[in-house]
Amino acid sequence: MKTRSLRRPSSGFTLIELVISASLMAILLVGAYLCLSAGFSSQRLIESRGEAVQSARVAMALMSADLRCAFPLSKDIEFVGMDRMLGDVEADNLDFATHHYTPRRAGEGDFCEVSYFVNEDHESGKFSLWRRRDPKLDNEPLSGGHREEIVSGVRGLRFEYYDGIVWYDEWGDPGSRGKKDNSIKEKPNLAGMPEAVRITLWI
Repeated sequence: MKTRSLRRPSSGFTLIELVISASLMAILLVGAYLCLSAGFSSQRLIESRGEAVQSARVAMALMSADLRCAFPLSKDIEFVGMDRMLGDVEADNLDFATHHYTPRRAGEGDFCEVSYFVNEDHESGKFSLWRRRDPKLDNEPLSGGHREEIVSGVRGLRFEYYDGIVWYDEWGDPGSRGKKDNSIKEKPNLAGMPEAVRITLWI
């Protein structure tokens, strides 16, 4: 006679199935974490680049507006652009007068002395673009007034000047005081206003 076993087959997971399931779950979790981390990193990178682009646009808009209304500083010093370096950083500076100014105090007009220059913060080692403005008429067109930081994190600033034929790295001579015949600088770009100014800003 054949006998039947009354025991039912046991249901459940074997140890191998549990190990495989846990491994697959771990792989899925790690992949999801890496994707999420990469997304956050990309977002931070895009935001920082967006802030840099916006800062550059603001700085370029300010400089362009002032230069479009450029005017000679004085009879002796009309427009001065100097080519200079701060360590390995190109840090040109520019001095001129502009009519792009809204009077804030009594006795002021729309005439304003303007300077753009790069300065280093000795504590952080970072460079910033600064603007000096002086609406007062005085005998020192290259000094005075108040300074304001336009943008930080500058990697370089270059001005180039066009006289209608040639581009120059410098313009004018702040030390000539009108004695351009005695200046050691080249003569074509010592007097007058440039036809155009090309600005290169690294942020």
